Amino acid sequence: MNAVAGPGICAGRVVIVTGAGRGLGRAHARAYAAEGARVVVNDLGVGPDGSGASGGPAREVVEEIRAAGGEAVAQGGDVATSEGAASLVQAALETYGRLDTLVNNAGFLRDRMLVNLDEDAWDAVVRVHLKGHFLPLKHAAAHWRAESKAGRVPHACVVNTSSGAGLSGSVGQANYSAAKAGILGLTLVASAELAAYGVRVNAIAPAARTRMTEETFAGTMAAPEDGGFDAMAPENVSPLVVWLGSESSAGVTGRVFEAEAGRITVMEGWRPGPTADKGARWSAAEAGETALKLLSRAEAPQAVYGAR
Repeated sequence: MNAVAGPGICAGRVVIVTGAGRGLGRAHARAYAAEGARVVVNDLGVGPDGSGASGGPAREVVEEIRAAGGEAVAQGGDVATSEGAASLVQAALETYGRLDTLVNNAGFLRDRMLVNLDEDAWDAVVRVHLKGHFLPLKHAAAHWRAESKAGRVPHACVVNTSSGAGLSGSVGQANYSAAKAGILGLTLVASAELAAYGVRVNAIAPAARTRMTEETFAGTMAAPEDGGFDAMAPENVSPLVVWLGSESSAGVTGRVFEAEAGRITVMEGWRPGPTADKGARWSAAEAGETALKLLSRAEAPQAVYGAR
């Protein structure tokens, strides 16, 4: 991380990053600090499957930020509990007196093929990803609504973390894909509901080398041996996340971006394709014949990750 130099596009802002002890979250926290933000580094320090806990990773990131001249504080609340999510927002307010940006990033994997996926693995992954987005968002939004009603309309931002698995599905990751798709729906609703309070909500679908991807997609995630551009470095995603969490992105809300290597893509989501209207009820045979005709004119769906 470069030393903090100049005001940066997030100077004076207070930013929460969940799951910031490693991987993408760590890169985001450091990047925000480098742009002048004061950062609440949230992490439970769990393993890749959510087991165990340690305050070490969050403290290490805080030490890195402070060593580079930035401001940060570690926070260990469980974002998938109401108490933990509330404590996260309270930490920002008590430490820095304000909250401007929330980056929801925490998560882990418990991959299984669908027929082998048990309820515990389903519940754990949906809990940390989807509920772990909803609760911090809810508590941050309540604060910003109160500020708005008191006449202090914030310039607040939320950046949610989805995935290509949420956009297109991923073989062996039904729980993760469902949770990440749910985050996209949450983003759209929150952007509409919170606009009146001065809050913008967007989502990213990043591709980068983290503990969750470096084994599953080892062939495509490895760092180059020749010292060339490391396309899968998590730091490649952070500039977009920082911009989305700054005042520079005013007017941008309800959007989903793919971010990978040096590429940024605006995702356009579900849109009506070929359609037919009989003006009356179809028979089953007619409906099937019509559906096949429409499919022949429609674009093919994106390939499911991992499909052969």
